Amino acid sequence: MIVKEKNGEGFLDLRICDNLELMAEIKDNTIDLIYCDILYGTGRKFKDYQDLKPIRSEIESHYVPRIKEMHRILKPTGSIYLQMDTRINHWMRCIMDDVFGYSKFLNEIIWDKGFRGTEQKTKYQNSHDHILFYCKDTFIWNDVYCEYADKNMKRYNKKDDNGNIYAEIKRKRSNGEIYYGKCYPKSKGKKADDVIRDVKTFASTSKERNGYDTQKPKALIERFIKASSNEGDLVADFYSGSFTTAEVCKDLKRNFIGCDINPNCLEKAKERGLFSFTDEPTNVD
Repeated sequence: MIVKEKNGEGFLDLRICDNLELMAEIKDNTIDLIYCDILYGTGRKFKDYQDLKPIRSEIESHYVPRIKEMHRILKPTGSIYLQMDTRINHWMRCIMDDVFGYSKFLNEIIWDKGFRGTEQKTKYQNSHDHILFYCKDTFIWNDVYCEYADKNMKRYNKKDDNGNIYAEIKRKRSNGEIYYGKCYPKSKGKKADDVIRDVKTFASTSKERNGYDTQKPKALIERFIKASSNEGDLVADFYSGSFTTAEVCKDLKRNFIGCDINPNCLEKAKERGLFSFTDEPTNVD
């Protein structure tokens, strides 16, 4: 099934199908940015999907043809973010290096979810995801900022004559002379780094929750879309789940194309207000 909705001057293209089927329809060098919260290889049966087993042959059989297609349809200026946890990130890194090239690896981003789940009795608590960030050739980059944490602000403990806070910095010149300078916090906030601590997983009472088992916060996906695309660009998500990425694209004036194999996911998208109908499939060029 296909639902295509206007998004200002752009569009949202949502589908229920196998992602290989959708990617086969997309021309070479078409997509500006891919973000996918992929199957993690837990082996679990979730309410909305059956996850892959953590077996290398099964992971490679599923992902190698899909990663090759993602590489084909990305523009030369395109980027890709793949989110996962520690079960398969090492295998996925090898696949990405083989398909995109080792030199196209940009970051391994750690998302500190702030939630530990069931207490581990014989090992450290599991509290983070990995996001592999690669480019195809050159790539779009926009600086993104997050709010300073309280601990980051403690160093700004002085005020200048105008009442502006600053941190005193100590420097040593080449001749050995010590001098002191002023460092002011940036008005935009702290430049985001490769460990995301300021976006946490949902509280049980969060209004953003929609009942999809592995739903991710909009603020997390928003950071990647802002950093690696511009207004009017085409963003794809081939493991769309409840179509969080589509909603973020709508908010940020990006075009979107994506799919999930579970028909229930289209109902989740409808609940988000992404479209007003579900019974009239639309053919898309």
